[in-house]
Amino acid sequence: MSRTMIAALAVATGLGTMSVQALAADEQFVLISHAPDSDSWWNTIKNAIAVAGEQMEVRVDYRNPPTGDLADMARIVQQATAAGPDGIIVTIADFDVLSGPIKDAVDQGIPVITINSGTQEQSTELGAMMHVGQPEFDAGHAAGLRAKEAGATSFLCVNHYITNPASVERCQGFADALGVELGSQMIDSGLDPSEVQNKVAAYLTTNPDTSAILTLGPNSAHPTIRAVQDAGLEGEIFFATFDLSAEISQAIKDDIIDFAIDQQPFLQGYLPVVLLTNYARYGVMPGNNINSGPGFITKDNIEQVEALAGEFR
Repeated sequence: MSRTMIAALAVATGLGTMSVQALAADEQFVLISHAPDSDSWWNTIKNAIAVAGEQMEVRVDYRNPPTGDLADMARIVQQATAAGPDGIIVTIADFDVLSGPIKDAVDQGIPVITINSGTQEQSTELGAMMHVGQPEFDAGHAAGLRAKEAGATSFLCVNHYITNPASVERCQGFADALGVELGSQMIDSGLDPSEVQNKVAAYLTTNPDTSAILTLGPNSAHPTIRAVQDAGLEGEIFFATFDLSAEISQAIKDDIIDFAIDQQPFLQGYLPVVLLTNYARYGVMPGNNINSGPGFITKDNIEQVEALAGEFR
């Protein structure tokens, strides 16, 4: 089967094995994320680049700052650029910190696709070929509209990664949809599960009229679930979260979480590898950015995606 046919089938099916490196690997790419090692959400993206790498017969390395330190991430981008890969896939976790290293890669002629964090406008300013991700303000706004329809008038945004501007956009979109100011109801929860739980519990105690909660991923959702349970608020407070995990899936089924906002991370890892491979081999690249989300996972469709969580969803 020709490489052209393999590439076409790969885009159409999204199926493959877990191996990142194929026996006849030609092109070499690197995906650099901002996620700390503790963030299990990125397992789906790791699986995605493994599948794409096997199908395309390329090597794809995953690199990240172990603690989530963005200065460390900037150094990783610089190191990757110096190695001269055939393409770099990178998140724009903080434009100010990462713009210099990413622009350097572009200036050296390395094709760059940005994913996940950041905006399409920032990606264009950096000179990247495209952005594959979820417009964060729009996703937060869509979630807020659902909360407003359910009767929510105030909310708590549990921000576990407040140094990432995209996280604030999620909270801002939710606030705008409710028609309220984004102020003290967005808390800097940190990453420590006990600290997150304690901060959420303290906020709910101090602000008993809070009618909705928004968490920004498993790191903040899991401790918040426990805080809601301890307060006896299951089913009493509107609860939405970004992203999916086994614990979030169970909370949806248990009527603790109303829905999860799905940005389809598999596509964020898989599509850039396929696109960069075809660009390296044939010089072709779509002319537009790709919105991978938002989608919404509720009790009505959770059974369809639960079995694939952590691998493809």
